[in-house]
Amino acid sequence: MKLRLAALLLCASAVSAHAQDKVTAKSLLDQEFQVVGVVPSKDGPGVFMQKKSQLFFCLVVETPTSPDVATRYCKPVR
Repeated sequence: MKLRLAALLLCASAVSAHAQDKVTAKSLLDQEFQVVGVVPSKDGPGVFMQKKSQLFFCLVVETPTSPDVATRYCKPVR
């Protein structure tokens, strides 16, 4: 029983740490990235964000019923 509890706590902390590390358009804006370009796509607008030599591409999505615009993913451009 103690082993199961320890395993669950370990998994929960790993999930929590991963959620905090997720890069979003908002987290990049909070780090003073600037929007430098936008491209349309069938899945939603693609947003290029840059800070000095770092460039990210983020795909954001929304629907008429969604309460906000959400980041589907952000990836560094290399």
